[in-house]
Amino acid sequence: MLFSPIRTEYAVERVSLNKFSALFGFLLRIFDIAVIVAVGVAAYWLRFGTVEMPLDFRQAVARGVLFALLSMGTFSMYRSWRGVSVASEAFKLLSVWSVVFMLGVLYVALLKVQGVTSRLWWGYWFAGTVLASGMGRLVCRQAAAWVRERGLDVRTAVVVGSTADAAHIVRTLERQRWAGIEVRGWFSTGDALQQQLAGVPHLGDLAALAPYVESHHISQVWIALPVSEQAAIDRIVTDLDHSTADIKFVPDLFGLQLLNHSVEQIAGLPVINLRASPLDGEARMVKGLEDRVLAALILVLIAPVLAVIALGVKLTSRGPVLFKQKRHGLDGKTIKVWKFRSMRVHAEHAGQVTQATKRDPRITAFGSFLRRTSLDELPQFINVLQGKMSIVGPRPHAVEHNHHYKAIVQNYMQRHRVKPGITGWAQVNGLRGETDTVDKMAARVEYDLHYMQNWSLLLDLRIIAMTVVKGFIGKAAY
Repeated sequence: MLFSPIRTEYAVERVSLNKFSALFGFLLRIFDIAVIVAVGVAAYWLRFGTVEMPLDFRQAVARGVLFALLSMGTFSMYRSWRGVSVASEAFKLLSVWSVVFMLGVLYVALLKVQGVTSRLWWGYWFAGTVLASGMGRLVCRQAAAWVRERGLDVRTAVVVGSTADAAHIVRTLERQRWAGIEVRGWFSTGDALQQQLAGVPHLGDLAALAPYVESHHISQVWIALPVSEQAAIDRIVTDLDHSTADIKFVPDLFGLQLLNHSVEQIAGLPVINLRASPLDGEARMVKGLEDRVLAALILVLIAPVLAVIALGVKLTSRGPVLFKQKRHGLDGKTIKVWKFRSMRVHAEHAGQVTQATKRDPRITAFGSFLRRTSLDELPQFINVLQGKMSIVGPRPHAVEHNHHYKAIVQNYMQRHRVKPGITGWAQVNGLRGETDTVDKMAARVEYDLHYMQNWSLLLDLRIIAMTVVKGFIGKAAY
């Protein structure tokens, strides 16, 4: 068979997930643009009795659209709100629209723009935009629930344990289909089956958990074990080191009282995240804004350099100016990373990517200069604007290298819990270039994990400064 049943099933599932998630996100973007324009005009009519807005008001509305697009994307307002309460989404929506309008007011005040000083118009515009945008998201939630209740845009999950809590998880997720989480089965912690979970199949013991999660591309693992089974919980987390599946722990009531600061609500169920993205909430917002603002400014500044390099690549060897390679991005999803082509066009064997080595005959003379100075990486600022990469983060490795190293370097795949970066803590500490030994890759991973655990805006700025000062040229870059 050309495609195995597992791969075919996964492909169909991924298409459905991407299709509907992308559709809802796209429709919300269009809706927000329409809302801010329409409400701006309606607010002018309420305030002045006409819809013929003068130029300065039209410019204010246009700036509002720009600020909204930047802020909404940066603050993850178009991501899935699966299982999150309406109140949480409403609070974040109010916060983001407040930022948008504060930016608009600050722009007018600081630049002393004349003509758009009507406080009543600003008030109408803000209140109407928040109300209309909120109503639109309620409709979107209902549409998403309708789609998920029919088996589309569904995340897959497995449960570990057969306790009363496990049974409650299965019943709740089955009853609340709007959350879009499908339980594929459950795993036991020992050889003997103590009781069955009604409605879902038994898939094996803990030894079968990690292989099943990987082969079936399970999105979530729900642990419903007593807190006293610490050894089993530790084993689950360790066995899933190579997986990017979310791990959720459903505690007993006593555990909830002890750890209630770690609890979140998903589909009405209290869960504790044992492993989640180290950059979430406000940190994700700040880093997203940092990435887009800096990337836009840098691209404007380096545009002439990009043009000169592109001309140099074209004149010194045949082939395309840009080289696009598949890498693993956030949550292990495949992305295409852009670089200036530094090698002669050549063919690799299927499933193989050969790392560049010192005096590699495939590298052109101009490409060697680009690689030594890291100038071949400059197009990745476009990847940052696309939201696929960050300026600072773990460097993305070729997909084939990830498959190789994840089995021999502990915690290797945890690097993919944040967006990959153009530069990183490992690179400015000398860990650049070829990773021809396991020890070199392990050291790089250690630095990447240190960065993720200690992230701050100041650390990012420090790494950027170190990259400019000493990171562009290094003996290991070839």
